[in-house]
Amino acid sequence: MSAEPRINDRIRVPEVRLVGPSGEQVGIVPLAKALELAQEYDLDLVEVAATARPPVCKLMDYGKFKYESAMKAREARKNQAHTVIKEMKLRPKIDPHDYDTKKGHVVRFLKQGDKVKITIMFRGREQSRPELGFRLLQRLADDVQDLGYVESNPKQDGRNMIMVLGPHKKKTEAMAEAREAQAARKAAGQQGGHGHRAQAEAEVEAPAEERAEA
Repeated sequence: MSAEPRINDRIRVPEVRLVGPSGEQVGIVPLAKALELAQEYDLDLVEVAATARPPVCKLMDYGKFKYESAMKAREARKNQAHTVIKEMKLRPKIDPHDYDTKKGHVVRFLKQGDKVKITIMFRGREQSRPELGFRLLQRLADDVQDLGYVESNPKQDGRNMIMVLGPHKKKTEAMAEAREAQAARKAAGQQGGHGHRAQAEAEVEAPAEERAEA
């Protein structure tokens, strides 16, 4: 079955509840009358509620309606936020420099609106010291609490300990802010370019003025 509505001569009912081009209720009219009005307005008669009794039909430019609907659907898909789970792996005895680097990645992921799965990997005798992993995870959660929250508390999973951080900011908000920041940087770059050009022009003109004075 076609997902598209029936239009014009494809509508096979004796009468319809007609809606005008501006959304006004015309009322129940014979199909022939509705088709006649569609011809007068140079529009299509489109069945918008086939299961109603009688079916509801509207006068519209169906080609334009299909195009606008396709554009809206395309824009919605473009702006659709897909939640992504990033993963960051740490060792329980990580050195300060590596910790800061890993934390930086976690901060970036949370700012982007993504969840982060933190995995502490234990090796050898470290497995007998789960408190080391727990303390490290707690420290990381505290360090990024302005950007994210603990969605899944630390739990042991074989040789690993896992915690999931969720972003305070929704993915759609993060995407919108990223687009705004990119537009601002672009605008600033264009402004800077105009400024450099104006300065260069002034430097070129200056010697000519000096020669005129001489």
